[in-house]
Amino acid sequence: QAFSKLTFFSALLAGTSLQQAPCTPMRSVVMAQRLLRLSLRPNRVPLQPHRLTSMSPAGWEGVLPVATGLFCRRRGLSADAAASTSVPATASTALRGDYSALQPSDVKFFRDLLGDAGVLADGGDEDELRKYNRDWMGKWEGRSRCVLKPASTDEVASVLKYANERGLAVVPQGGNTGLVGGSVPVHDELVLSLLRMNRVEHFDARSGIVTVQGGMVLEQLDNYLAEQGYMVPLDLGAKGTCTIGGNAATNAGGLRYLRYGSLRGNILGIEAVLADGSVVDSLSALRKDNTGYGLPQLFIGSEGTLGVITRLTLLVPPRPTSVNVAFFGCKDFEHVQRTFALARRKLGEVLSAVEFADRPAVEFVLQREAGTGIRDPLEAAHNFYVLIETSGSDEDHDMEKLHRFLEAAMEGEQDSGQGGPVVDDGVVAQDTVQARAIWRLREGISDAMTVAGYVYKYDVSLPLPRMYELVEATRERLEAQGLSATAKAAGYGHLGDANLHLNVTSLTGRDDRLLGLLEPWLFEWVAAAKGSISAEHGVGQCKPEYLHLSKADSAVVLMKQLKGMLD
Repeated sequence: QAFSKLTFFSALLAGTSLQQAPCTPMRSVVMAQRLLRLSLRPNRVPLQPHRLTSMSPAGWEGVLPVATGLFCRRRGLSADAAASTSVPATASTALRGDYSALQPSDVKFFRDLLGDAGVLADGGDEDELRKYNRDWMGKWEGRSRCVLKPASTDEVASVLKYANERGLAVVPQGGNTGLVGGSVPVHDELVLSLLRMNRVEHFDARSGIVTVQGGMVLEQLDNYLAEQGYMVPLDLGAKGTCTIGGNAATNAGGLRYLRYGSLRGNILGIEAVLADGSVVDSLSALRKDNTGYGLPQLFIGSEGTLGVITRLTLLVPPRPTSVNVAFFGCKDFEHVQRTFALARRKLGEVLSAVEFADRPAVEFVLQREAGTGIRDPLEAAHNFYVLIETSGSDEDHDMEKLHRFLEAAMEGEQDSGQGGPVVDDGVVAQDTVQARAIWRLREGISDAMTVAGYVYKYDVSLPLPRMYELVEATRERLEAQGLSATAKAAGYGHLGDANLHLNVTSLTGRDDRLLGLLEPWLFEWVAAAKGSISAEHGVGQCKPEYLHLSKADSAVVLMKQLKGMLD
């Protein structure tokens, strides 16, 4: 049908170099200044990845690694830095399918429909065309010769209707920051960019419900809502480029998941265009509607394989006015888990983020940021670090809860039977600059490891007690094969939803032997531990052949049937 794969993609936010003044030592806060109020309203810049993907009529397909200069601004990764990690493109092993080849008459039809501003094709800017074919990591590259930029739902419908009749394959695209190769063509598909569909159509400040076009950049939507006293219940490192339609198509996770849940739970309605150009209008603004199937849920998390999300209605929360950030050192992952459990008990409704990173991950950031003012805020190195953020609307109330947590974390809960401190040291940010610098230590990990060499990224969910076992098992595997000196593994992620990001950086560049050592072993390890091979990045072109490890055969069959029927 018209889609060899339908995908949206998110994007990356350029990071800024932050100067960090001394933070307040935790023990002085707890022991000497327990009533000290450290009010904080950070305007932090998050820096974490986000991705999208696709599915062919025959099933999930894979893509190809390549070089990039394109959307490489993510978290401070410059185009030059991205180019330094370039490797030759690897051709996709996925079959192209019996799709038609683009003809001059097709380009003429699209120009007549969309105007010159809506079509980028052969004969135009080759560098610009390459941006839509390559992913930001420089790992995948398609061969599309035509990018279409519709500005309305009607134009999207007309494009897909024509493509379906002509047998032209299509890949939708938003911000092109995916980490699993789903945001770029596998072969020579038409690229359908939604970036011109970037308007807020309606916002009800009383109910907190916004209607927005699918191509609006997440950060732009959040800035619009900030003026109304609201916020998007989603925070990603890619927020400066990723689109809200792509976020919905991938059911994006991110840093606010602990507080506001999945994006799936905050979307009320969706308008989507199917492969044949028909428009599905399920754009409800009702929080309760129990009539028939919940069709919006079918498209959320489908990674663009079932249709193009053109508009959506979103329930958004009020923006917090009191925000605090603290950073702790722990001796082992057991104490990391205890810190998380204590934070949930003591901070309750104001707890908005709990992130962790091991020492190797933080060292990659410190090495990359050397000379910028970013430093380890703790006096000594620790095996693990935990970042905790609170957000609320009452500064006095929030600080009272935070101080109770700090006392328990540093001194132990005498009445709980847990015994002993759960952290060894810590700091509390005193202003926005310090808060952003602390967040940089967590959010800069992915880019730092990418710049240091050729990085193999894994995004998995596991039972919380087993999260870090995978990192340890990976290091043991590298050491057994004599690769521990040139391949460095680091673990970090979201404790609130047990989402581990495991990065393995080859300091000597791309290494197929290393890849063979990691896959499929790593995915099989996750499956045996009853986890998921993709927590938030999706399947894309990286993991289709391993989908059976996280989904039953009957579920995969049903997904294929739904895909075929909607095409």
